[in-house]
Amino acid sequence: MGGKGSGFPYDRDLNERMAGMVIRTDKLKATLKARRQQAVTAWTFFQQWLKAPLTTAAISPSSKELAAEMMREVPKESGHVIELGGGTGVFTEALLDHGIPGERLLVFELNETLHMHLRTKFPQANIVCADARELPRIVEAANFCTPGEVDVIVSGLGLLSMSKELQQEILEAAFAVLSPQGRLVQFTYGPTCPVKREVMRALGLHARRTGFTIWNVPPASVYVIKKSVAKRVKALRV
Repeated sequence: MGGKGSGFPYDRDLNERMAGMVIRTDKLKATLKARRQQAVTAWTFFQQWLKAPLTTAAISPSSKELAAEMMREVPKESGHVIELGGGTGVFTEALLDHGIPGERLLVFELNETLHMHLRTKFPQANIVCADARELPRIVEAANFCTPGEVDVIVSGLGLLSMSKELQQEILEAAFAVLSPQGRLVQFTYGPTCPVKREVMRALGLHARRTGFTIWNVPPASVYVIKKSVAKRVKALRV
């Protein structure tokens, strides 16, 4: 049967195949666009690693699989969340997708190029170019919150390669802004918690390994670090 007023025979199967080709072409375009964006992001990160290999935690951005492991330890009802070492924004994007509102997310990035990249990519979030050791001062200067009101800190910092002194300064600043029940979510490429035992003891902290993913370069583990809670001892009756 011919198409209405077309003068050509109507072929339903052909039309369906052509519609299917259009859909597949659109999906291919979207996939290629995403791959190009990923390549640009990876190249930007690698360039910054070449410039400062000692201050950049890895040679490539964290994977989405690692981000998913980190997000499992971030309660969705969290009031204020801080990210340390925003990098190219893998964790930043995951936090926003996880339901953390941009106005309640404060991202620290010390590298100026990556800081500008983050500000352009995530205008809805609070992005600062600052040192993690300045946490208490920055949260107040940025009118983000009062120290002691932060629920979660997600850390992309390379603690494993840091000195004991630098680790302690960063963690002291972190737990100065966290609430008493707050947590630091940290990933590491090493086989154990990246924070040195002396630092953990000095600050009264304890760590729990909560996740691992092989789908990261290199494979990574996730730890949740909290303030140790002293157990109450019942008084003995004499």
